[in-house]
Amino acid sequence: WRAEPHSPRAKDDLRLTGLLKQAWLESGGVYGYRKLTLDMRDLGERCGKHRVARLLKLEGLRSQTGYRRRPGVRVGKPAVVAPNHLLRQFTTTEPNQCWVTDITYIRTHEGWLYLAVVVDLFSRQVVGWSMGSRIDAALVLDALLMALWRRQPQEPVMVHSDQGSQFTGHEWQTFLREHNLVSSMSRRGNCHDNAVAESFFQLLKRERIRRQIYANRSDARADVFNYIEMFYNPKRRHGSAGGTSPVEFERRHSQRLKSV
Repeated sequence: WRAEPHSPRAKDDLRLTGLLKQAWLESGGVYGYRKLTLDMRDLGERCGKHRVARLLKLEGLRSQTGYRRRPGVRVGKPAVVAPNHLLRQFTTTEPNQCWVTDITYIRTHEGWLYLAVVVDLFSRQVVGWSMGSRIDAALVLDALLMALWRRQPQEPVMVHSDQGSQFTGHEWQTFLREHNLVSSMSRRGNCHDNAVAESFFQLLKRERIRRQIYANRSDARADVFNYIEMFYNPKRRHGSAGGTSPVEFERRHSQRLKSV
């Protein structure tokens, strides 16, 4: 026993724990045992989720958990600017069938930084984003312009938003018509009609923003860019994408189409 204080199983646990720590750190301390199990399997490790959960608990590593919403009334009047074509159908079969867009606020010591994003419902990839010190129509139009430049859709795309003034103004509606985009809007005051965009903002704030204190808008811009382009799109696993990242999910979909 003195010559071999650790059993082969214990030695393998120590080795696997090192890999888990590395994967957990690479996720920014976000992943829990389910996603880390997928990471280990991608590395060729044969381990079950219960073993991963046990090792994480021994090391005191845990996923970033959410926070409860404040209670309130979430049922509003029907949209009057554009009908709700989406009707909470958040699953699509092809890219560029439906995009959802919204705006959130990020606090800095310099003042508010406003972030607008455009998310493709097919893979949950952020295909367009824009940040600025003013919350106006230019903010959301820049995000949508990035989405059009990146994706270059050949068919009409439904663009779903809430009834914020940035989306009900003449500039937004004209831009949609000129670029073959179909407007869809949530009911007033009902965030569940745009749940995917709300979910992304919750992830961003839970996994990155709530852990930081931004001295100015430039620091916040850089950190949000890093989260979206270096982690969320290419690396972060999603249950709705079969446990893969949005970029990997679309790559596999493209390969399947080529093989048919």
